[in-house]
Amino acid sequence: MKTMHVATLVVASLLASTSLTLAGPETVSGPGADPTCFAPWGDDAKYMQWPAQEGPYRIAVVNGFVGNTWRIQMIKTAKAFAEDPAIKDKIAEFKVVSTGTDAPAQLGAIEDFINQGFDAIVTIAVSPDGFDRVIRLADKENVVLVPFDNVLDTDAVMQVNEDQTEMGHRWAQFLIDELAAQGKTGGKILEVRGLAGNSVDRDRSAAIHDAFAASGGNWEIVEVVGNWDDGTAQKVTADAIAVHGQFDAIAAQGGTTGVVQAMIDAGHPMVPIAGESENGFRKLVAEHSADGLKGISIGQSPGLVAIAMKAAVSALEGNVMPQLISVPLPVATYDQLKDGENFWSDLPDNFFTVNEFPPCGVNISGPAIMAQSEADVK
Repeated sequence: MKTMHVATLVVASLLASTSLTLAGPETVSGPGADPTCFAPWGDDAKYMQWPAQEGPYRIAVVNGFVGNTWRIQMIKTAKAFAEDPAIKDKIAEFKVVSTGTDAPAQLGAIEDFINQGFDAIVTIAVSPDGFDRVIRLADKENVVLVPFDNVLDTDAVMQVNEDQTEMGHRWAQFLIDELAAQGKTGGKILEVRGLAGNSVDRDRSAAIHDAFAASGGNWEIVEVVGNWDDGTAQKVTADAIAVHGQFDAIAAQGGTTGVVQAMIDAGHPMVPIAGESENGFRKLVAEHSADGLKGISIGQSPGLVAIAMKAAVSALEGNVMPQLISVPLPVATYDQLKDGENFWSDLPDNFFTVNEFPPCGVNISGPAIMAQSEADVK
């Protein structure tokens, strides 16, 4: 009996110890806080709630890859939003680091911020998996970890993103419809992909291929890797035109200004093109749509970082949050472009045009973003 009593005490002690060390969010019932801003991804959304913590908070942004203008603008946007009156008083300390494409380096940076006592970490994941260890550590320390843009293949953390599958499908369907209007039900398509290994590139590309396959047409899709970067995309597009000749349409995940410039430089006929929300791309479509450059521009906004930061603060305040927050796709087609409204002739070509989220009270002006330092992008 004595042995059983001791064993019972030991088990009870272990259970008590375990209960003290397990923290992190609880799975709870919805609805969540501010559903017009933090819109749940589908009717079957999972909801999470962290213990409320007293502010102001220490928040870090752990970026990975920095080799394109989108990432640079994202970092500038994060800095600008941290100074916005809507959130500034809720932030005691704000840090930004970029770790490159090495996943262990990014995981190490996240662990370091957790160990320093930061309250929330916003991150663009280098890889969609491999985060189990840092998720467990974040939960143990009640740190809110918020991946956005390139998200993780898990439902264990709150994430913020646009629907990449829907984006790829809408790009492809636009091209299919524009070509059908020309009497074409098949042809050669150039697909300019993004950064290899990322969930965004993977999901967009799969949706593009699925849409073309579902159309029943005879399509040949030539893939090149443009890293979502104008210079890289321009080079690989020029090489593809040199090798494969004329394309009937182009789907470009990013670096779209460079893609169009490569067409112009090569004397390639203007064809329907689906691309990102770069200011230069929208300028070119507005200028050349009558010549055949029928374009659709769907933005993966660098401003997603602001929504992720706002979501992190809301979670730290103890609010119920959707596990996956859906940001609506900002779409503009060639017949909807207006200078000064959804593109700007007086802003640089590499400026990404979509940075306003009225339902969230987030409105970060182009000048405020461009005025920020690039000191933390390397």
